[in-house]
Amino acid sequence: MPDGGLDADAERQLRELAPRVLGAVTKRCGDFVAAEDAVQDALLAATTDWPQRGVPDNPGGWLFTVACRRLVDQTEAEAARRRRELAVAAERAAHAIAPSPDFDDDLADETLALLFTCCHPSLSPPAAIALTLRAVGGLTTAAIAHAFLVPEATMAQRISRAKQTIRDSGVPFAMPEGREREPRLGAVLHVLYLMFQEGHTGSSGGDLMQVAFADEAIRLARLVHAAWPDHAEAQGLLALLLLSDARRHARTGADGELIPLHEQDRSRWDRTAIAEGTALVTAAFTRGRVGSYQLQAAIASLHGEAADFAATDWPQILALYDLLLRITDNPMVALNRAVAAAMVHGPQHGLELVEQLAQDARLAGHFRIDAVRAHLHERLGDTAAAGRHFRAAAKGTQNAAERQYLLAKATRSGPGNQDA
Repeated sequence: MPDGGLDADAERQLRELAPRVLGAVTKRCGDFVAAEDAVQDALLAATTDWPQRGVPDNPGGWLFTVACRRLVDQTEAEAARRRRELAVAAERAAHAIAPSPDFDDDLADETLALLFTCCHPSLSPPAAIALTLRAVGGLTTAAIAHAFLVPEATMAQRISRAKQTIRDSGVPFAMPEGREREPRLGAVLHVLYLMFQEGHTGSSGGDLMQVAFADEAIRLARLVHAAWPDHAEAQGLLALLLLSDARRHARTGADGELIPLHEQDRSRWDRTAIAEGTALVTAAFTRGRVGSYQLQAAIASLHGEAADFAATDWPQILALYDLLLRITDNPMVALNRAVAAAMVHGPQHGLELVEQLAQDARLAGHFRIDAVRAHLHERLGDTAAAGRHFRAAAKGTQNAAERQYLLAKATRSGPGNQDA
């Protein structure tokens, strides 16, 4: 949604309406790319018109009408360029998408169809996330670009290429049916998971979290779960996001500094979210085959239920990581398992596992390897080694809050580590 002089309520209203209007316009004209451009124009128009004239009585209808008029204008411009040979086709297209003032705010929500469109399997995860955030989440291209530390023009090109990929694929704007649904649903869950991860701990930027990303991932996960309440992994994903997000207010201090799990004030954890997430994952486990999101949610639930860090059921967490590694070949899962193993069997055992994982090309040079090494050396009392690895980890992260935390740990590890 473009920025403008709107108050907070109007901004929120536009963001909530954006995916519904986009769904309605796409359904009307059958072209997601053209519809998305037209709705962006309508949102921009709202940011300049509404502050002067007030929010219309039917804001959804206003946006729908303006977007449809933009489509008519686009069609007429195309007809002018192509002149006679496309005149008839352009006239028919313009008639087919003639604007209507009768947009009903109770129109069937097409957000899920939009979500499945944006999470097209042919798109890379970064492209799918960016497109989902703009088309479904209502975030501006500028806001998305800022979060990923790229120029706005670069992000606009990325989104444009993603839309063109969808157009070239020929996949219709509709919910997938039959055998197509499960793999597409898997892509949707994966994109929502990645979107939340970027919100929970940004891959770059000055803040630890991108709250808008995390909030939007949870909102969309709720929509998916509501549509498929018996789908265990959709239920598991929602549980995982709620349980992870429950720690939000305890993860940073007054100045935005990172507070690690073992130092967090658990009274600031959202107990309502923990209770909801735990109930969801418990129910999901009864539905048959257990998937990775359910297992991760179960691990998060054990953290949420522990009264303090010392009371954490690390043997059970380790057992869950063992199960998780059986169904996913994810090196980060293996690294997290090494941390759990260190809590159960001691830091030296954890270090041995980490050194084995450091040989995995997928983790080579990743800053989290050094971060885990540093914490384990710290537990062993080897402050010199801990300082070296904290500093190496700080050099590898692009997140300023993480970097400052790691550098502070390196400094506290003792003298002689400043230039390590």
